[in-house]
Amino acid sequence: MQSKASSVEAYLKEMPEDRRAAIEKLRTVITSNLPKGFQEVMNYGMIGYVVPHELYPAGYHCNPKDPLPFAGLANQKNSISFYHMGIYIMPELLDWFQSTYPQHAKSKLDMGKSCIRFKKIDDIPYQLIGQLMKKMKVKDWIQVYEDKLKSR
Repeated sequence: MQSKASSVEAYLKEMPEDRRAAIEKLRTVITSNLPKGFQEVMNYGMIGYVVPHELYPAGYHCNPKDPLPFAGLANQKNSISFYHMGIYIMPELLDWFQSTYPQHAKSKLDMGKSCIRFKKIDDIPYQLIGQLMKKMKVKDWIQVYEDKLKSR
């Protein structure tokens, strides 16, 4: 469900109370662990965490007018979805996340390439998401991103 909200506050107001409380808690964990330089924006119809053009003028290669995406948080029809581009691009980060996940959650990990779906609000591994957010600084993300583009 892509939102047309123009601000994070408007996006949060659109959702049901139970989802809003969980997303607000997850958002707090993300922003309190987000390394300096990343910026919270509305991006692709969800809450996005990006490298702003001031730090990376080239922007996102798919659309250079967009800032470089890093993570996202969305209210979907059947889940709360958290997107992290680092686990999509970096096998060692994905391995760490997958091996650590069972220590933080009762439910089985439900994920796609960069998307982690939380169908049970009571089983969101907030602490693990906080740890994940701390693992990559802006300069590291830019380097990983540029290295991946060069290898294509």
